[in-house]
Parts: sequence; C-alpha cells; structure tokens
Amino acid sequence: MTQIQLDTVFKKFGREISLKQDDGWSSEIFHGFIQPLRYKNKMYLDGVYTVIGFDNQGKYLYIGPAEHDLTSFDTMTGHILCDGTKYTIDRAEKVFCGEKPLYIWAIIREIVEG
Repeated sequence: MTQIQLDTVFKKFGREISLKQDDGWSSEIFHGFIQPLRYKNKMYLDGVYTVIGFDNQGKYLYIGPAEHDLTSFDTMTGHILCDGTKYTIDRAEKVFCGEKPLYIWAIIREIVEG
C-alpha cells in the first residue's frame, strides 16, 4: 500500500483525532484508528463494552499517519483527544516502508479524570 492510499484510508474510515499539550498547543484535526486492544487468546475478563467496542482494562490500539509522530510526543504534558476522550501514550513505534515511515502504531490508555 502506498502512502497516498494509506492517507485515503485514514481520511475515509478513521476517526477525528488531535494532539493536545497542557500549555494550550493543539495539532490540527487528523484521522486515524483507535480500537480496544484485543488479546490473541480472545479472553475478555474484567472488561466492558464501549461505544467503539470491547474495552479490556482501558488499553487501546492506535494507528495513525506518520506525520503525527507519537514516538517523539511529550506524554508528560500532552495527550490524544478523540470524541471528547483523552488518552495517554504507553508505547509508540514507527512502521516503515523501506526508509520512509508509513504510519505510527501505539498502545494508548484512557485518562480517567476525577
């Protein structure tokens, strides 16, 4: 899949996402995927069903465009925002096609404010 094709998929099927920092900085809205993290053994203990699917202990898989590089995003002062829900980044990596980053995948967790 080429970068142009992948960008088209993000825009057509992805959800509206933005990156936010505590100092007021915000990225433009872009599109990507956030889905509940699914384990290989399909065991869903202690989880609940949410609007976007099954939530197993609040961890989600993020897949988004490479130009929004979560691998260098300051997670101590920032978060991901999608549909009014805030997420923190536990781990993020670039996926390459040759030498060029194709997309970013991350394990993210819902921020529960209280």
